[in-house]
Amino acid sequence: MTSPNDPEPDQRGPVIRVGQDSAGHWLVQDDGGKLEGRFVSRAAAMGFARSEVHAFPGARILVATAPLVPTISFAPVQPWETAQHFHRAA
Repeated sequence: MTSPNDPEPDQRGPVIRVGQDSAGHWLVQDDGGKLEGRFVSRAAAMGFARSEVHAFPGARILVATAPLVPTISFAPVQPWETAQHFHRAA
């Protein structure tokens, strides 16, 4: 039994956020860290969020009011971070 002072658990399900980071990139992120995308426009980000919401049962899309923090670096890939390409003789 809960008392009137106990907060109720959030029963609304997962959240997919659409917003910008501090550099102005449009991002889509879920609150569980399983989804992140970077987009050139708000429309592209919203379209992606709408297409992915079915993968998160009960999810809702929210527009972020504060800057989002990317979990994936947008820095250029360094030479030592690329896969080695080996050529095989046919």
